[in-house]
Amino acid sequence: MSFDRRISLITLGVADVQASAAFYERLGWTRSSASQEQIVFIKLKGLALGLFSRSELAKDANLPEVGPAGFSGITLAHNLESPEAVDAAMGLAVAAGARQVKAPEKVFWGGYSGYFADPDGHLWELAHNPFAPLDESGHMTLPD
Repeated sequence: MSFDRRISLITLGVADVQASAAFYERLGWTRSSASQEQIVFIKLKGLALGLFSRSELAKDANLPEVGPAGFSGITLAHNLESPEAVDAAMGLAVAAGARQVKAPEKVFWGGYSGYFADPDGHLWELAHNPFAPLDESGHMTLPD
């Protein structure tokens, strides 16, 4: 048996499941009918995003809950087809209630990116990477 190279679900621990769901809905994402009061699922291309109570998620993993302050060691990236699309997406995120952490700009690796934090502090990068273009489905392509 091998460990398949895929991620099925990314679950974000949040303070208020319904408020977080409303934020992502303002980005234009929609809840799956599998969602419940305690957990919301959002279908993405090829995987799903889950929104679940931060304290309950910590309990489920049998770990102590830690606060959201500081850098968590993880970012979620949303790659786009152009620097202009990055700017537009940042505007949409901020209008939906995100906090811009770093304005989009040309970056050292040759792309263009910026960061926002969702209402629970989860860090999202919006990026255009000319070295890993998007395919016709919007998935990032990387060389073998």
